[in-house]
Amino acid sequence: MPGRTPGERRLIGRLGAYTMLARHDPLEITRSAREAFRSKFEHDVDPDGVLPLEERLRRAEMARKAHFTRLALKSAEVRRKRSGRQS
Repeated sequence: MPGRTPGERRLIGRLGAYTMLARHDPLEITRSAREAFRSKFEHDVDPDGVLPLEERLRRAEMARKAHFTRLALKSAEVRRKRSGRQS
């Protein structure tokens, strides 16, 4: 998009996203990505596929929670460093 400012390009992208979401179910659009994300944790906890399904799903959920907790901890550390606090 020659001649467009970065702000205009962002608005055009946002307009396209809103138009798409107005025409389609957002859960359908992101279904395959969400399934791939979930299956990554299943594979991480049971790479050989030997666990019973119920146990694999339980462990995958714990791995997913650990992942997001790890992200939250890193975020808190970055916010603390940015604020200048060292405690």
